[in-house]
Amino acid sequence: MAADNKPSIVFIHGMWCGPEVFDHYRAFFENKGYSCHAPALRHHQTVDNRSELPGTTSLLDYASDLETFIRGLPQTPILIGHSMGGLLVQMLCACGLAEKAVLLCPAAPAGIHALTLSVVRSFSGVMTRWGFWKKTNKLSAAAARYAIFNQLPDSDIPQALAAMRYESGRATFETGFWLIDPAKASTVNAALVTQPMLIVSGEDDRITPAKIHRKVAARYGAEFHCYPGHAHWLIAEPGWERIANDIADWLEQ
Repeated sequence: MAADNKPSIVFIHGMWCGPEVFDHYRAFFENKGYSCHAPALRHHQTVDNRSELPGTTSLLDYASDLETFIRGLPQTPILIGHSMGGLLVQMLCACGLAEKAVLLCPAAPAGIHALTLSVVRSFSGVMTRWGFWKKTNKLSAAAARYAIFNQLPDSDIPQALAAMRYESGRATFETGFWLIDPAKASTVNAALVTQPMLIVSGEDDRITPAKIHRKVAARYGAEFHCYPGHAHWLIAEPGWERIANDIADWLEQ
């Protein structure tokens, strides 16, 4: 049961996945007395979502849906976002929709150059398809093992792969190609982001390397924690409890 004096937590998942990726975290923080919510991004409720997800769904669509959800809560929540969900949290913070924010391996907003060799390798199978910006996409098993699950035990990877969703090409384009995005969807006015913010990174993250997370933290003057032996899927890698405990301690400050 949630403590009356604690704000609720809204967990926001990232690309190619659904809200169940936060099952560990929801149980952990509910045990700490928080009321927790994990809404699915538009058309991400089910694993077999390819036929229902338009490839033209925008980051702005996701953010709009989340804004409606958050405004329906009784008080301004804590927002915790992973990967693209971390970028969405930045966008929502600029709208004043968070009391505090925790970004787990976040995608970078417009203005931060995020291309490295490992990032290019991670996305190459998606972004070398002509017209990818208007089609759905999903990482191959090999790409997902390299880019996302590289610190996950081999025994856990098949289940993680089976739970992957398709993602909108437009949202992918807006995240990675902000320089030529006419909608400037991933733009965040840093001056409007005034909430306490914690950036959490894995030292072995390949799809959004730690040095990119450091740049995100510097943009907002956020606290930054980087964990050796962890990568992009640190929300479920062995040792995730230590990270969750550190986040809980930070929230209680």
